[in-house]
Amino acid sequence: MLETVYFGTYTKKESQGIYAADFDSTTGELSDLRLVVKAENPIYLAFSEDDFLYSAIAQGDKGGIASFDQQFTLLNQVLEDGKPPCYVAYNAKRHLVFSANYHIGEVLVYQEEKDGCLTLLNKLAHHDSGPHPNQSSAHIHFANLTPDRFLLTCDSGTDTVTCYDLNEAGKLTEIATYQAQTGAGCRHIVFHPFLKIAYLACKLNSTVEVLIYDGYGEFEHYETHSTLPQDYQGDNAVAAIRISPDGRFLYVSNRGHDSIAVFKLIGDGQLEILQIISTSGKMPRDFSLTPDTNHLIVVHQESNNATVFKRDQATGLLTELYHDFYVPEAVCITFRKEKHAS
Repeated sequence: MLETVYFGTYTKKESQGIYAADFDSTTGELSDLRLVVKAENPIYLAFSEDDFLYSAIAQGDKGGIASFDQQFTLLNQVLEDGKPPCYVAYNAKRHLVFSANYHIGEVLVYQEEKDGCLTLLNKLAHHDSGPHPNQSSAHIHFANLTPDRFLLTCDSGTDTVTCYDLNEAGKLTEIATYQAQTGAGCRHIVFHPFLKIAYLACKLNSTVEVLIYDGYGEFEHYETHSTLPQDYQGDNAVAAIRISPDGRFLYVSNRGHDSIAVFKLIGDGQLEILQIISTSGKMPRDFSLTPDTNHLIVVHQESNNATVFKRDQATGLLTELYHDFYVPEAVCITFRKEKHAS
């Protein structure tokens, strides 16, 4: 079966915008790379249930979010002075879009209209800093809803996970803050599909913090695991984190060591390292499990290639199939299910 996979990119060198490719879920083959949206720095993507595409975007000295219809025609864009956000998420129940702006430490909330256009409802800036050289100011990396529908942000500049109540008008009211290890650099978080557990990817100290989620934005630290081999001494920054839909395995990408760390979930959500496997590329900023979870695809920011792994659903282990599919400056990968002629 053919699926369509989409790539968000930087456009500093070879890339021209948002790309698509075909993925054969039987063979694991990627093919037919094509440009679907010509745009400046569309570095993160999210699809709605109606197949509207929401993308981070830049336009000269402004940045923001753009919305596209099912044929990738621009519907509208909401821009502000400065660089574009680094993260975009969509909530179908409330027809909201969230973005996180790393550069200015800001979270933004947009209303999705019936025609797919976006209207900015609210924005809120974080302040403060941390001890690491990369923590001179707030850097929000992530904004999305908790299972109990509060808005959650991860701030790598302040080592905080902050939860907000979100009313119908988009007003944000802080209700709780979790303080990660000093200098950790909170980047992204995923929730277990049925346990009250979350996994926090920490960029700067290359760890995953396992957190008990008590609800209403309250987290408790459970344990911490490194994403690197014990003998590794080089630079590294954790990037993406994904959990398998069955809640049995966790995957984290390392930029610097250029690898995927594979963890098995045991007991009440604790982690056990299974594998740290090279991604055969430079700077694996993002990756995705395929819709059937039989494969994992990694994209590399600096080596312009995608690597495809076969994934064993029973053991969680990865086996590389190939790493020579060209994708320029890719920093985001996502799927939208479509029917293709065989």
